[in-house]
Amino acid sequence: MTAEIDGAPPLSDRTLDDRDIDVADRLVHQIVMLMRLVKRVAPAYRAELETAAFPLLARLATDGPQRSGEIAAAMCADPSTISRQVAGLVRSGLVERRADPEDGRASLLAATTEGHRVLDTERRRRAGQLVDALAEWTPESRGQFADLLGRFVADLQRTTEGDPR
Repeated sequence: MTAEIDGAPPLSDRTLDDRDIDVADRLVHQIVMLMRLVKRVAPAYRAELETAAFPLLARLATDGPQRSGEIAAAMCADPSTISRQVAGLVRSGLVERRADPEDGRASLLAATTEGHRVLDTERRRRAGQLVDALAEWTPESRGQFADLLGRFVADLQRTTEGDPR
């Protein structure tokens, strides 16, 4: 059993050895560096739009109209954060509110034509940056990296939501 820190219960009953702690430290360091780089190299397409709102716009453009609560749950985000980001996207003309045909009291959020255009432009800009960064990687290595990173995120999400399996 792992030791409790500041009265918090352990996340795992598994005994951690030095290698586990070393790998976790290395992962955290690389994740922090990645987050800093993403903030530095991914400025918002429009000055009045937060970079953090692009995943929300991408979700609406890809998956179609949704309620803000659905988006918050799917993105593991606080509903107030999503609400603030939606307000900015609506002000910018990238997202619109539509009446929910299943519940007249609710509204659905949908990407506008301009939202699709801006998202496409941003995706191409970002893809160019990533292609440059991965230029010396084989296509197989790039695909494996994307798959492993996706697996890591899914597993981390699963374990932090209380499903350790």
